[in-house]
Parts: sequence; C-alpha cells; structure tokens
Amino acid sequence: MIRVTPVIAGGAQLGARVALKLENLQRTGSFKLRGAVRAVAALSAAQRAVGVVAASAGSHGAAMALTCARAGVRCTVVVSEAAPMVKRAAIERLGAELLVRGAGYDQAEAAAIALAAERGARFVSPFDDDDVIAGNGGDLAAEILAQVPDLARVLVAVGGGGMAGGLGAALAPRGVSMVGVQPEANCAMYHALAHGGPVADYRGGPTLADALAGDAVARRNYDLCARHLESIALVSEADIRAAIAYLYREVGTVAEPSGAAAVAGLLAGAAAPAGRGTTLAIVSGGNIEPDLLDQILAPPGAPA
Repeated sequence: MIRVTPVIAGGAQLGARVALKLENLQRTGSFKLRGAVRAVAALSAAQRAVGVVAASAGSHGAAMALTCARAGVRCTVVVSEAAPMVKRAAIERLGAELLVRGAGYDQAEAAAIALAAERGARFVSPFDDDDVIAGNGGDLAAEILAQVPDLARVLVAVGGGGMAGGLGAALAPRGVSMVGVQPEANCAMYHALAHGGPVADYRGGPTLADALAGDAVARRNYDLCARHLESIALVSEADIRAAIAYLYREVGTVAEPSGAAAVAGLLAGAAAPAGRGTTLAIVSGGNIEPDLLDQILAPPGAPA
C-alpha cells in the first residue's frame, strides 16, 4: 500500500545540491501512512477485534482510516476544532468515525486517550508510538538511502518529533546531519531542546502549520531529537507561505503549510545545505485547504 515517492531536484533557487522528497504524493497526501501501516500491522487479535482510537491534527487520522479500512479494523479518529476541513473530510470519506474535541491537538489527544481506555482499544499516537516512529522515520529513511546515495543532510519539519526522531535514529549514525524546522509561532520541540528536557506546558501561538503545533513534547520523541538533530531552524508564517508558492510555481507540486516547512527553512536562509553531497528537504504533506492555496497564490493586491 505504501508508494515509493519521488526524489526530484529542488529548483534553481535552492541550488543544484538540494533535492526534494515528495511525501505529499504518498497515499492520503502525507508521510503519515507509513506509521499507520506499521501500527495496524502490529495489532494483536484482541486489539483488532476492539478497534483503534487515534488522535490527529488530520493527516495521521486519514492514514489510520485508510489502513484500518483495508485491514477490516474499526477506527475512531479524534481531532480538534483546529483541524482543517479538507483533512476531516478525508477521514470520514475513508471510513473512520470522526470526533471533534477541544480547541487544539492536546485537548483532542486527551479525549482520544480517555475514549481508548473506556473501550479497551489501542490508542495510536501520531508521533509518540514506537511502531509509528519506525514507519514514519525508519522505513522512510531506508527508502531515502536507496534513492540518494550521496545523502549528506536532511531537513525535516518537526511537530511531535516522530518523523524527525525516527529519521535521525536511522540516518545520523550513517553520518547524515539532521536539521529540524518549526514555525517560530509554535515550536515546542525547539523550546524543549533549549531547556534540556520534555515540556508539558508550552504555550505557542497560532500557525498555518497546524500539524506542527502542540503544547507538549513527549519523553520518547524528545530523547530521539536531542540525540540525533543537529539543530532546529525556525521559520515565520511569511516564510511558510513563500515556500508553498515556490513549490507550486517552481517545482509544480502542492504542499500544505506543515509540508512546506523544510523548504521554507532553506528559502529563508534559516537552514543551510551541507557543504558536500546532497541535501534533502522532505515535503511531508499536501493536504491544504483550497481557499488557503488560492490566497497564497493570489497576485499582490488581489481581493482577499
């Protein structure tokens, strides 16, 4: 079910040694399918009988919905009021039960954990789960290494840190430097690394990159990112918009704000390519609201 997604040139503005891994072309429009497939495959017979409950900013939920539908497993996805409608629609279209709880991801996660306990179901986190990390990070790393023999640096968007940590665990020991990118408006992992430990009470602001927002950093993901990320670069909301426009106009691909974050880091100069080999930026998702894409691509001065 997992597609091998393409690696393409990053375009003139990024330079000849920068390539893009188009995980926005994965089924369900996001890298999240890799972790969902791993998590559902690991279910016990008893867990399959009860079903699963997932919390999601949107893309993990769609991935879980598709994977569970293929496996004949009941799936309930809890999202917050901040989840984009395009992602909510995909979750329901793919056959999962969709529940909306709370203003932000952390409230949705608390509701999902409580519901899973009530049902005796397995809760599947979008980042704080060994199977999800192995799929979203480790399996993706193996595919990248087969496609980019001279890989020197990877730029990856960081939210909860599952993809970044899993990629780092697989790639950093091979001498590949790992750089995370977060929106400066909401960057819990950046603050956790700066303070030397997981945080449970970070309060970020609103960001277009809804899938990267959160108020807490889990110990498992903190440890992986602290061990394997060289640094985290911060980008502005304007940087993210510029990256979405660049990817559409110059590369010919559609990215959501979270999916464009790694490219935003390069375009804004917040992160630099390696001095040797290939630097790879991961375009992690493409599930953008059509109205937002139109707004970003509108000529200056056009009516909003």
